[in-house]
Amino acid sequence: MNIGPKIKRLRLQKSLTLSELASRCELTKGFLSQIENDISSPSISTLNDILEALGTNLAEFFSEDNSVKTVFHKEDFFEDERENYTISWIVPNSQRNDMEPIMISIPPMSETFEMAPHTGEEFGMVLEGRIILEIAGTRQTVKKGETFYLTGKDFHKLINNSKTNAKVLWVSTPPLF
Repeated sequence: MNIGPKIKRLRLQKSLTLSELASRCELTKGFLSQIENDISSPSISTLNDILEALGTNLAEFFSEDNSVKTVFHKEDFFEDERENYTISWIVPNSQRNDMEPIMISIPPMSETFEMAPHTGEEFGMVLEGRIILEIAGTRQTVKKGETFYLTGKDFHKLINNSKTNAKVLWVSTPPLF
């Protein structure tokens, strides 16, 4: 297997420049270029860092299984308890895809971190409760059953200033979390 060209193919599928990937895995652009062109071979640790930045891992990278899982069950989900809210990845390893769907649970009187400006787009649907969507200091209320769609060009966050839990299905492209 030619490791370098496969890394390059994954990088291009993610629409990442050589500089962007080098920055994400803390390598120089020149060294990464040498790896992609099979001039240099990465250590296992370095290869693992590169693959993590590309949203995959060693097992998937070297796997010859071309089947793609399309249905995910609750036991496949991964949860991360943040300071004021919980993120559930509802499609495992979705950071390797073009979009990343997550579920955000925000308890009463809490808010998510403020997302810095970025390239990409985001979609959300409030499944429980209501939230305030704050974009560049402007606030709009979004209730259960309502949706929102935004570009990532401005700072934004979700606020739950009610007395009940809020749950939001959030889809971003490219993956952000």
